[in-house]
Amino acid sequence: MLSAALVAAAAPITAQAAAPTVPVQLVSITDFHGYLRPPAPSDGGTIAGPDGTAQVVGGAAYLATHLQQIRSGHQNSIFFADGDSFSGWPFEVDAHADEPTIEVLNALGVEFSSVGNHELDVSRSFLVDHMAKGKCFGTIGVDSCFTDSTGRQFHGADFDFQSANIVDAKGQTIVAPYTIRWVRDGGRSYPIGFIGLTVPDTPVGSTSYQPDLKALDMVESANRAAAELTSRGVKAIVLNMHDGGTDASATYDNCVNPTGPAIDVARKVTPQIDAIVTGHWHAAFNCSISDPAGNPRPVVEAANHGRLINEINLQLDQRTGEVLRDKTTSVNHAVTRDVTPDPKIQRIVDYWTAAGARRYAEPVATITGDFTRTPNAVGESTLADLGADVHLWTALQEGPADLGIIAAKPATGSTALRGDLLVAASTKPGDAPGRVMLGESWDAYGYGNPVLTVSLTGAQLDAVLEQQWQTQTNGTIKFAPLALSGNVKYAFDAGRPVGDRIDPADVKIDGTALDPAKTYRVAALAYTVIGADGYSAFKAATNPVRNNTDHETFTTYLQIHKTLTPAPLDRVTLK
Repeated sequence: MLSAALVAAAAPITAQAAAPTVPVQLVSITDFHGYLRPPAPSDGGTIAGPDGTAQVVGGAAYLATHLQQIRSGHQNSIFFADGDSFSGWPFEVDAHADEPTIEVLNALGVEFSSVGNHELDVSRSFLVDHMAKGKCFGTIGVDSCFTDSTGRQFHGADFDFQSANIVDAKGQTIVAPYTIRWVRDGGRSYPIGFIGLTVPDTPVGSTSYQPDLKALDMVESANRAAAELTSRGVKAIVLNMHDGGTDASATYDNCVNPTGPAIDVARKVTPQIDAIVTGHWHAAFNCSISDPAGNPRPVVEAANHGRLINEINLQLDQRTGEVLRDKTTSVNHAVTRDVTPDPKIQRIVDYWTAAGARRYAEPVATITGDFTRTPNAVGESTLADLGADVHLWTALQEGPADLGIIAAKPATGSTALRGDLLVAASTKPGDAPGRVMLGESWDAYGYGNPVLTVSLTGAQLDAVLEQQWQTQTNGTIKFAPLALSGNVKYAFDAGRPVGDRIDPADVKIDGTALDPAKTYRVAALAYTVIGADGYSAFKAATNPVRNNTDHETFTTYLQIHKTLTPAPLDRVTLK
């Protein structure tokens, strides 16, 4: 016989189990990044299935079919995104101001999205005015507001964005911190609140660098939004957080030793939050992690590039609208390609694929000689020199600048110089001898970074230049050359110790020796400025100004200059 205490303890559970419930399905994707076409294996076109074997996945038309199957039969189904939906890398998307992605997401029925770091890759206005509202910029049909697959002009997203922790200089959130969706059961409606969060390094990230924005603490921001939702009578709350983590599982629907920022947040944020959807890390896990009160709640991430769909099934108490945690389930679904692609979405994908091919072939300039990444004995190359010239030119469009720098062969990471520009015609449609097509310019230079103009003293700039030589753990010296704009010449002594190979007197900017005490305005990619490619001395930079992004500014430079001849490789000499 059960003791009176055990009977009393069991009674609420029995009553709860017997209480009528309202089923609610939450369906989400994350980090789509504009992958309308099925991604190649190198871009995540496969994923390890439950048995460990690789499954072929991805593609917007296949995603649509899986969404229809997963949502079929659910009266209360809410579909949303976790951020980084656009600012993707496929050319047909990138070259059309990410508008193709919005058309697809609209057609898929996305209801809302958190703000990812890549949603801010261009500017705050690009997100809140162009992507959200359809406001045009530049020349219509050339820079923005392209004609979509229906023959209409781009009109923006049919869904809204949330972020509770990204604020402007006045401390105001740039979009709403949360959204409320209502579900029905019979004649009664129940609110569910969705709080958006954005990865905190967004204002200083290499692609999203926005010095006029600030990121607030994620836990404090989530708790504040949850408290406000609760005060409004919302008892079911979901955190839609664009920051993530990883786990030790090799498969996509498991959870083994999860770690990372999202996991840390999940263990700290208020128990008022009933489920946590994460992203940013391009990871795949399906976890249950206890809140600070000891009650488990789902913490999930659904990979990237449209490879997975996450499904969380909530049960609301019909009387109170509270989430019954013990009845919550979650699963990650693979977007396999063994289903029939949705014809409506496929038509949109085909339209933008063809538009991308036409845009790729647009001529932007003529070259009289090859611009290659092949370095000479002092690390100088014609393409790197061109990149440095472009940086200086770009910075001068916005204000004063003294020189441009580009990492020709970074100490760490990859260079923005990704391909050569050759006089000889390629086999690609539309090419001709000496012609540079738009797509070729994008293939040659850039990875979605803004050019920044920053202040460095002459001594700090000298320290940056000295870091072209770095002693490795095995005692060898790695040479990581930087290219400088054509108004700069310098000499170095390879026989001197690392850290002392350049005399500031041998660095001439516009013919004048480098002054260690003077402040110079230097133009470089954000990735370089934040020290991500191995030149840590750049971190001393101050007073950043964000200029245009790399692909766009390179194309504009080519179009304006029209005919380019490689400059002599004489900017760097040996002493």
